[in-house]
Order: sequence, then C-alpha cells, then structure tokens
Amino acid sequence: MTDYCWFEGIPFPVLGFQKEILKEVRHKFVIGDEDTIILTYPKSGTNWLIETVCLIQKKGNPEWVQSVPFWERSPWVETEIGYQALINKERPRLISSHLPFHLFPRSFFSSKAKMIYVLRNPRDVLVSGYFFWNKTNLAKNTESLRTYFEWFLKGK
Repeated sequence: MTDYCWFEGIPFPVLGFQKEILKEVRHKFVIGDEDTIILTYPKSGTNWLIETVCLIQKKGNPEWVQSVPFWERSPWVETEIGYQALINKERPRLISSHLPFHLFPRSFFSSKAKMIYVLRNPRDVLVSGYFFWNKTNLAKNTESLRTYFEWFLKGK
C-alpha cells in the first residue's frame, strides 16, 4: 500500500505522480492543434479506447497496436513518465488522462485539439475499481466492497 499525493484536494497514488509535475502539466504543457486527448475517469475503459483509436489511426492494421505498449502509444500526461514521453513525442500525439477538467492543461482550451471523453456507468466503475485497487499496491486496500463504496462516494 502506498500513500497519496494530494493535489488540489484530489488524491493521486504517490507512485508515478508528483505535485510539481501536476502543476507543470496544468500551466506549461502545450497541447497542439493536431493532438487527440482521451479523457476518462479511472476504470472507465481508457485502455479499450486507446486500442480502438490506435486501430482507427492505422486504418485497422494491428501491427503497431500489437508491437507497442499502450502506455507508449498514448502516455498519461499527468504521470512523471508520461509527461516526459509526451514532451519529446512527435506530433500528432495521442494523449491519455484521468485529470479532472479543472486540472487539465490550460493550453487545451485555446487549441483545436480533439478530445474524446468517456463516461461509464458508475456501478461498473465502482466494481472495476474495487477489484483493480485491491490487486495492486498503488493505493490503500479496503477490507470490503462496502468500505470501498463509502470511500468511492467520498471521492477517496
């Protein structure tokens, strides 16, 4: 289990996240007009959508999708590794994020970039999140689905 990196009232797992990077992403990261952003709430189908968009970009040819991990094809802008990868990535870029809109890079709002926003049934997000987080050491584990549900409702 790890602690959390709290930023603007939102908990991020300590592993892979830093307040300095989150601030830099919001204020300094430049989203280009030709970029595409996949924005989702965690456990809402991000990886599925990355696979789908990548196949569309390659006109259905699965070679790239099968040979390059999804986190390299569409890095998470708010993570340390993803941020560094995106700074050096050739455009157009496919960018993934779980950031709430108010923490999203400000440059997006003056760009012509395209955003795909995914909504998933909250019950499915809850169940998927419960099983995911209890199998990792990225966050505090719960002893029951009921406890996780209470944390989920409180935004923890």
